[in-house]
Amino acid sequence: MCAKATMEEFEALLNDSFEIDTPKEGSVVKGTVIAIEAGQAIIDVGYKMEGRVDLKEFANPGEPPEIAVGDEVEVFLERVENARGEASISREKARREEAWDRLEKAYADEERVEGAIFGRVKGGFTVDLGGAVAFLPGSQVDVRPVRDAGPLMGLKQPFQILKMDRRRGNIVVSRRAILEESRAEQRAEVIANLTEGQAVDGVVKNITEYGAFVDLGGVDGLLHVTDMAWRRVNHPSEIVSIGETIKVQVIKINKETHRISLGMKQLQDDPWTQVEERYPLDSVHKGRVTNITDYGAFVELEPGVEGLVHVSEMSWTKKNVHPGKIVSTSQEVEVMVLEIDTAKRRVSLGLKQTMRNPWEVFAETHPIGTEVEGEVKNITEFGLFIGLDNDIDGMVHLSDLSWDQRGEEAIQDYRKGDVVKAVVTEVDTQKERISLSIKALGNDAISEVIGGVKRGSVITVTVTSIEDGGIEVEYEGMKSFIRRSDLSRDRAEQRPDRFQVGDKVDVRVTNVDPKSRRLGLSIKAREIAEEKEAVAQYGSSDSGASLGDILGAALKGDDD
Repeated sequence: MCAKATMEEFEALLNDSFEIDTPKEGSVVKGTVIAIEAGQAIIDVGYKMEGRVDLKEFANPGEPPEIAVGDEVEVFLERVENARGEASISREKARREEAWDRLEKAYADEERVEGAIFGRVKGGFTVDLGGAVAFLPGSQVDVRPVRDAGPLMGLKQPFQILKMDRRRGNIVVSRRAILEESRAEQRAEVIANLTEGQAVDGVVKNITEYGAFVDLGGVDGLLHVTDMAWRRVNHPSEIVSIGETIKVQVIKINKETHRISLGMKQLQDDPWTQVEERYPLDSVHKGRVTNITDYGAFVELEPGVEGLVHVSEMSWTKKNVHPGKIVSTSQEVEVMVLEIDTAKRRVSLGLKQTMRNPWEVFAETHPIGTEVEGEVKNITEFGLFIGLDNDIDGMVHLSDLSWDQRGEEAIQDYRKGDVVKAVVTEVDTQKERISLSIKALGNDAISEVIGGVKRGSVITVTVTSIEDGGIEVEYEGMKSFIRRSDLSRDRAEQRPDRFQVGDKVDVRVTNVDPKSRRLGLSIKAREIAEEKEAVAQYGSSDSGASLGDILGAALKGDDD
């Protein structure tokens, strides 16, 4: 009975000793490296337990593992026994637990922590803080955007913890906060030794579209692209390159923001001081096209001196054409100086002024009456545009197309591309207009007829048409219209239907209009004129003779 009791007591004590000595799963324990094989370290964690840990868990990012047989290390006990009968342990998790304790204290004390960037993730980078992994947002890497983070990878450096949540396992850190703090101290010291107007050496640190950042020994200054050279600079990389040491002048220092503006061109002679002497008004110079816009082209006369050729001064003939259709970038052109404004540093140039006005040349070489030939360029509702020499056009108005046809009818006979002949009738160099006439190429038979007829004369015409309002008649190929009221002195006889087509009728010419090429004709006027003539020849009605007697006498006289 006693022996049995003793055995039970011993077993209970043995079980109690196991419970006391065996560590709890999920805790950090100390162990000793007893062997290194197959890329793993075999660690004795006591309590008759061994476990394996990959050697990479003993290495810092970018460094070889630091572990040797006999080293005492802390590991995290995940399970007392795994499928192979070994303890499941992790050095990484042990470091993480240790790191979290250390980092929480540093966060509470607002102290910096050391870490190394080891990976890139969406929106930023991962940082190893000695066992705990933190997130470094891209905006917190540097004070300015970093294009290549390669040189920063694996490099041990200080970070500031911005946020951390142990329960969720989240840590957010900033490298920028450290840099800004140290830069602020350096900036204040460097700026205190700088003065506006001072020339200093600096190293180009970064290049952007609008300029370059230059390190002046702990503080950066901005060298704007417009202050790099007196000439036009399309991109800062034309003047400077990263890593290059350059001499700059301190243009302005903002004591509040600690911003420094730098310049290179200020250390060179300003070419504008002699612009008026070197480029007198109306002088012609060669230049290079540097930039083309919708409103003109910029031409460099010399480095630092550019002028604008406005689109209106580019060509005598190409009025509504983009400047890029007339000149091209880098093309060498001749220009005339039209205006200089030294205060605004502007030079107005002219391209067309270096060539003679084509309308003046045309006026000299084509006097009024000169016959020309050209292609129909355009057809409008008021006439034809004919292409002439030197890319200028002349216009044939509707009224100058034909002697015989109305303009609206005559223009139907023409098509774009037709080659036609015409006569120069007017050249206006101020308004840049050339008037042409096609009908002037031939004789105007109608005008010749009109020229042989005098007002008051009596002519014989042929009736060609009977209408309600009167009759149409023809005289030597020219047609005229006699209104109903002019058909007879007697109102009862003012009837168009008393005439027939082909009748010969004597009429009096009441009006001659060479411009409209029309004759005014009237039977009534002829009758009245004949009556007056008879009265004057055979006596007055006051003598007692009737008008019938007078006319009868006149007619008898005509028969005799």
